Amino acid sequence: MHQPSGSGTSGSISGRLLLALSGLLLTLFIASAAHAEGPFRIFTENYPPYNASTTGQSFAHNEDDITGICTDMVKAMMANTDIDYEMKMRDWSFAYKWVQEHANHGLFCTARTDEREDDFQWVGPLASIRWTLFAAPDSDIELDSLDDARQYRIAGYKGDVMSDYLIEQGMDVLTSRNSNQNPQRLALGQVDLWVTDGLVGPLIAEEQADITGLRPVLVFRETPMYLAVSNQTDPAVVAELQAALDKARDDGTIDAIEKRYR
Repeated sequence: MHQPSGSGTSGSISGRLLLALSGLLLTLFIASAAHAEGPFRIFTENYPPYNASTTGQSFAHNEDDITGICTDMVKAMMANTDIDYEMKMRDWSFAYKWVQEHANHGLFCTARTDEREDDFQWVGPLASIRWTLFAAPDSDIELDSLDDARQYRIAGYKGDVMSDYLIEQGMDVLTSRNSNQNPQRLALGQVDLWVTDGLVGPLIAEEQADITGLRPVLVFRETPMYLAVSNQTDPAVVAELQAALDKARDDGTIDAIEKRYR
């Protein structure tokens, strides 16, 4: 008996092949969707030696004007991907909020804490920061614990994880939008202590205020820093970035960057 067109065994096979092909095309489309939405935009701040402007400005519009420990690590990571990207230096509090609200955006170096865990997707670790309270070179302040610092005025940086933590602990923290002002405030006696990273503090003090001999009176925490990626970003992109960073670490590139700066 004559078999109608489009039915029977040959028709079923053709239908399954078409369905499989459609599924494959959909998978490829989803995997590459983030790449088609334009460049991955990466923000950082001027926070030497981790991220620094080569022009002396506190902002930069392209990666050639940005250097530093974390910056070089991120560049090495991106070199292991096919992702088109742009890197810019901006004010930290602005960049933090902007990245949170936009897909295909990342921010480094961001301290990964319990409080921030759900705010981003994380790629790293890159480097780590030592939460340090500094006193002026001629200060006689001695601290055995963080509680000992409650009696003092502390200079901080607006939006910085260390400053925010001390504020949450009820400390007297005077924040500024530009961390470069803080060593001068310390030297002038406007504050008693300054909270910043153990590497960053002496470097900023010498470069911005010609102050040497800052006294690290208490290191009270150490936190790994990451590339924080917005939650709106495709997790496949985050996985690709993590794999690229892991490759840079496995081949010795990350260790070489750390040794170059330390």
